Amino acid sequence: MKKYLSIIVLIILFTACEKEQNPYLISKQNIGFLTDSSQVMDLNTIFINDSITKYIGGDEFTGNINDIDIFEKGGKHLLTLSPFEALDSTSTIKTIQIIDDRFKTSKGVSTLSTFKELQTNYKISSIQNTLSNVVISINEINAYVTIDKKELPSNMQYDMALKIEAIQIPDNAKIKNFYIHWY
Repeated sequence: MKKYLSIIVLIILFTACEKEQNPYLISKQNIGFLTDSSQVMDLNTIFINDSITKYIGGDEFTGNINDIDIFEKGGKHLLTLSPFEALDSTSTIKTIQIIDDRFKTSKGVSTLSTFKELQTNYKISSIQNTLSNVVISINEINAYVTIDKKELPSNMQYDMALKIEAIQIPDNAKIKNFYIHWY
């Protein structure tokens, strides 16, 4: 009888100690239940309560575009996934665009964050100047974000050759797009 009682106590302890995973947590190797080793064929299980839509190109002019959009059952767009290989169910995911603002890093950074919040919580790995955006890489979480150049002072908005430093980006500049890239 004592043996059964101790087994029951151990089972209760193990189940009580299990930490429930946050389905909206962004980290270096996972976004909620999606991991860097998840395959396209696993998506129906990972997002069992959500809707999955896949774009499948019909001819050679579409290239390798094979984005997979994840929506809540109510229709809210959550994520856009890009696999390494188009039309391959065993492919893993290469890039994830975070759409829904409920997805946050452990330090609270989300699509609603500002440049100041990003810079305060993470080391900026690089800043690239493109035609209409500034691309900011954060290697610590395999992420990059874009900030619209309209958020910059007017003298910096149209010069693509300009090397932009973190100090030149206004603290209140809003994140335009938030991506996680798995190599």
